[in-house]
Amino acid sequence: MWTKQPQTDMPGSSSSQESGFPGAPLSAAAPIRPSSPKARDLACLGSTLKIKGEISGDEDLQIDGNVEGPISLPAHRLTVGRTAQLSSEVTAREVIVYGKASGNLRARDRVEIKKDAEVMGDITTSRISVEDGASFKGRIEIEHTKAPVQRELEASGVPVGVIAN
Repeated sequence: MWTKQPQTDMPGSSSSQESGFPGAPLSAAAPIRPSSPKARDLACLGSTLKIKGEISGDEDLQIDGNVEGPISLPAHRLTVGRTAQLSSEVTAREVIVYGKASGNLRARDRVEIKKDAEVMGDITTSRISVEDGASFKGRIEIEHTKAPVQRELEASGVPVGVIAN
């Protein structure tokens, strides 16, 4: 049976929170890996979850359950897992579909539709990949990204092709 040890330090003091992990021994130091790359933030919605409503965020998201409603991750990746069923308007940097997605997909960088995936809806993106065995019904619009110099010229009112002095 587990017995609680008497606490000698005040709660919240630095020595009682030394490890940074709940349940870790007080003498254990938090693992420090200065040479390892920063791990990407990834949120997951499990296969038994059913969500109706709007999802937005500032981290990558993997969905394995059912979602009904708009999804907005403008600077991040959305992964639609094999067991996922989406009925959503999606806006993200990247969209990767392994499961079923119904609704329009708008991805700034790319959309990937993997083998055995099903997508019904229009896609707007810069790059697209559809694997053999995938199912897609809808329109595809490829948006060409403009170079930063071209955007600056257009914003300044100089016609494209004319060199400004």
